[in-house]
Amino acid sequence: MLKKGFIQVYTGCGKGKTTAAIGLTVRAVGAGLQVYFCQFLKGQTCSEIKYLQSQRHQITFKKSGGTSFVKKAQPIDFNAANECFQAAKAAMLSGKYDVVILDEIFAAASTNLIDIKEIEIFVKLKPHNVEVILTGRNAPKSIVKIADLVTEMKEIKHYFKKGIRARKGIEK
Repeated sequence: MLKKGFIQVYTGCGKGKTTAAIGLTVRAVGAGLQVYFCQFLKGQTCSEIKYLQSQRHQITFKKSGGTSFVKKAQPIDFNAANECFQAAKAAMLSGKYDVVILDEIFAAASTNLIDIKEIEIFVKLKPHNVEVILTGRNAPKSIVKIADLVTEMKEIKHYFKKGIRARKGIEK
């Protein structure tokens, strides 16, 4: 159990926000902490998710599904995102978890699946001893102001622009 938990934000247009959150998850598990990991808008199955799901004794993983990154949000996307968000809030308040991660929560907010005001309420409800990590592009200024740590990933150069697709074990 953590003596003091903080609010961390990983944002920006560069690669690495989810990767940083997963790295923190691995570190937390190595320290014996319990992690709740909620992922929004990434409907595809990636290698790192298979790993997180294999660590069921210390990681609870929930995915909202949906693919609103590439299409217009459908009613099913709203329901899935809200269910995932409410489950993460319950997990954070349950006393069972040391770390709660909302991966791509800002993407869910920018596509109007989750209201920013709800995210603000979420972080204000954070128990003293829980670490909360929020990821996604375009972190709202209101959340940045509340957060204790903010890291912005900035793309300088990316091989995707040369037509190289996501590679298993590296990007997926």
